[in-house]
Amino acid sequence: MNSNFIKRAITGVLFVAILVGCILYGVLSFGILFVIISSLTIFEYGQLINNRAEGANINKFINMLGGAYLFLAIMAFCINAADSKIFIPYVVLLLYLMISELYLKKENPILNWAYSMFSQLYIGLPFALLNVLAFNVDPEYDSVSYNPILPLSIFIFIWLNDTGAYCVGSLIGKHRLFERISPKKSWEGSIGGGIVAIGASFALAHYFSFMSMWQWAGLALVVVIFGTWGDLTESLLKRQLHVKDSGTILPGHGGMLDRFDSSLMAIPAAVVYIYALTWI
Repeated sequence: MNSNFIKRAITGVLFVAILVGCILYGVLSFGILFVIISSLTIFEYGQLINNRAEGANINKFINMLGGAYLFLAIMAFCINAADSKIFIPYVVLLLYLMISELYLKKENPILNWAYSMFSQLYIGLPFALLNVLAFNVDPEYDSVSYNPILPLSIFIFIWLNDTGAYCVGSLIGKHRLFERISPKKSWEGSIGGGIVAIGASFALAHYFSFMSMWQWAGLALVVVIFGTWGDLTESLLKRQLHVKDSGTILPGHGGMLDRFDSSLMAIPAAVVYIYALTWI
């Protein structure tokens, strides 16, 4: 037990340090980090599907390539380094995934189509949308600036929400949040985690005034709600595939999907929220 705790602690510290450091350091480290994360997460997903989903067999490497390319394409589009034609190779890749099943004579091509497209929608697209949060366009000066705080805040809110939910849930959690999928989660823990994350949003509003206090609080609430749904979505996936952890790449913490499950729904929701603020 003690050995496992030390392993979890070391892995957790290194994980947070690398993520925070690469996001804050600059555009290049941000891009490299999330291309790697997106690729590894899709590869892990592909292994899960091929090993645990009966009748399914998807091309892990083509799906990894799709996720990596989508991230770089959206990054190039966001920094005005390319126009919309940058997405044509990605469309070609999706067409290949569809057409190739006509010739591969696999057991269940429709299932392969579904799982392959889901890898792009569920994993590739959310990571790629981090670019929308990271890069701000100033139409007046036709310039683009990198703002690491906004994408970093998504992970800060998720981490604080998870920590708060665990602590509060362990102390006073009685009412199950979603017992059919995740028996350990409680309403008390979820509310406690949300309060901690929203409290942190006030601190961020104090130091980073590009959004008001209530806009920061709204972002925290969006991340908490959709992050919880993201966590439950991955729990449902693992239940369907009869696995405890999505992988073993992170000692003591499971796999990449286990670490980024909440963010896969929180990131797209945060993008919608940020755009909604411009409409008000």
